[in-house]
Amino acid sequence: RPAFVGLANFARLLKDPGTTTVWLNTLLFVVATTAITFVLGLAWALMMNQSFKGRAFIRAASLLPWVLPSTVTAFLAAWILNGQYGVLNALLLTAGVIAEPVAWLAEEKGAMAAVILTKAWLSVPLFMAFFLAGLQGVSQDQVDAARVDGCENMGVLRYVVLPHLFPTMVIVTILGAMGNLQAFDVIYALTQGGPIKATTMLSVEVYKQAFQNWDMGTACAVGVLWFITIAIPTTFYLRILFKREA
Repeated sequence: RPAFVGLANFARLLKDPGTTTVWLNTLLFVVATTAITFVLGLAWALMMNQSFKGRAFIRAASLLPWVLPSTVTAFLAAWILNGQYGVLNALLLTAGVIAEPVAWLAEEKGAMAAVILTKAWLSVPLFMAFFLAGLQGVSQDQVDAARVDGCENMGVLRYVVLPHLFPTMVIVTILGAMGNLQAFDVIYALTQGGPIKATTMLSVEVYKQAFQNWDMGTACAVGVLWFITIAIPTTFYLRILFKREA
């Protein structure tokens, strides 16, 4: 029979050292994934904004990782990183980079790197689409004027393109961080939060507490912590959105 325990679940959660580990895992995952996705998405958008033969096809093909179900991508990554028959080990062994197979997903750093890179690979097309849309609004007259003033490609990028894209960059970064804070399927399908708790994020911890340990009180407490963490970038996003509309 359910009994009211007040703030006991939150007190127990805050005393548990595992809570700090899970929260730091989440922070590392969000920062690293968002940063990698930002850099790759921007670089790919700049490439796709150039004129070359087959550009339309490559633009369309670039969206494939985003279109594929995330669990399918996670299982594909697990197959590539498998310690016994994975493609990555086979390539590295053939190239002489490693002397014996490496169990990538059984190591804490390897598992974290795997979930970060897999989620980033899934999100790059979305970031690319936003940045590419922003690049369509760059004035060609400003670009030509910058070149007349002596700017090379990097100068045009620094003084014309990036300032124009700055509002888009802010919005995309915040939305990306919010999405990464909610990531669950890729992480659980790839590592199930392991090894130990190396890749256990707040989303995974809520699932484990609720549906594996059947501890709904702790799951709700973790959920509140998760909500507060997500609310931080959401607040910045809403402030920027309302400021622009005003």
